[in-house]
This record gives sequence, structure tokens and C-alpha cells, in this order.
Amino acid sequence: MTEADRPQPTSRARLRRLPQQARSRARVEAVLAAADRILSQEGFEALTMRRIAEEAGAPVGSIYQFYPDKSAVVDALGQRYLDAFKAAIDGLVERAVNGELTDPVSMMVDVYAELFRSQAGGMALWAGRHLSPELARADEASNTHIAEGLQRIVEHLIGGPGGHRARRATRMVVWAANAVLHEVFKSDGKPDLETVEELKWMLNAYWEDLRGRLTAHDG
Repeated sequence: MTEADRPQPTSRARLRRLPQQARSRARVEAVLAAADRILSQEGFEALTMRRIAEEAGAPVGSIYQFYPDKSAVVDALGQRYLDAFKAAIDGLVERAVNGELTDPVSMMVDVYAELFRSQAGGMALWAGRHLSPELARADEASNTHIAEGLQRIVEHLIGGPGGHRARRATRMVVWAANAVLHEVFKSDGKPDLETVEELKWMLNAYWEDLRGRLTAHDG
């Protein structure tokens, strides 16, 4: 899938107007920060334009100057979280190419888990992805980019293309890691970090088997 074909959030295009002055940029940042706090503390269902305005300490009309509706705010937040995941996976790919990824599975899980831990608002956002087409697009774009990055790492480690088997495997790894980490870091309790270690063990076992199959046959 090319960059043009990949599903993309449309937050920038859906801004009613781009903030040009420092005051306007600060207002947009305050809106997104307020939305993030609401998501992390109260959940997706509590996110409304009026509630965002209250949390940001701004007139609701000033938010509508930039965002036409709640879904546009959601779209913008989705893009922000997606950018963080992209930067993380791109960093892992670079480390792999430089020979710095000595324990690829553990390092990948640690980076991924830290993103889940540090983005409480993002966790609530992804939990409600079935409620919003914007979130569904952002979630698919994130999963696709991460899987493609993992495939690049796998192919670097095996020294050649992995083909359809590597594509399928990396998608499966993303789905599995997502499911486990959503459970570990959901907001209704203390994270079960022992489960993160079990996830590493599970994915390491899968990686060892996959590496053997990929190096024994052309993908």
C-alpha cells in the first residue's frame, strides 16, 4: 500500500481556518489539551464541544472558529496520537538499520507500551474508535504504518524480503499487541506490567518460529 492509498485522518483539512497568530495557535493547543484531559479522565462519551470549552476556559464560539464540530476535534487528536506512533516506529526502524536493535521484540513492546502508558487520552480515543469514522481511519492508518515498519525491521533482520508471510505476520503482531496492551493500560486499574512481560515472551516465541520459516523459504 502506498502513502497515497493509506487511510489518513483529515484534521488539517477540516480546520475552519488555520491559526496564524500566536494567540490563535495557543487557543487551538488549549482546545486539544482540554479534549485530551476529558478523554483521559471522563472517557469518549463525555467529549462534547461545550465540555471542551468549559475545560479550556474558552467561549464555545471561539472553538467553532477553528473546528466545525466534535468530530473535527477528534480527528485532530487522532492525528496527534498517530504522529507519535509513527515517530516511535520510525525510530525503531532506524535503530534496526543501524544495528542497535539487539532485542527487537522486547524493545518494540517497551516502546509500544510506553506510548499506551503516556497517552491516556489516546487510550480512551481508541476505545471509542467504533463510534467515529474519524477514529476508525486513524486507527487503521496507525496499525498499517506500524505493521509496515515492523515488516521493514523483520526483512532487515532476515537479510531479504519477507513477502506475503511477513506482511501477514506483522499485521498479526500489531493486532495481538494492541489487544493485550489495551487491556493492560485501560484506565480502570493499575497496569499489570507482568502481562507486558508475558506479551514479550509470546511474541519472542512467534518471532523465533517466523524467522526460521522466512529464512527457510522465500516469502
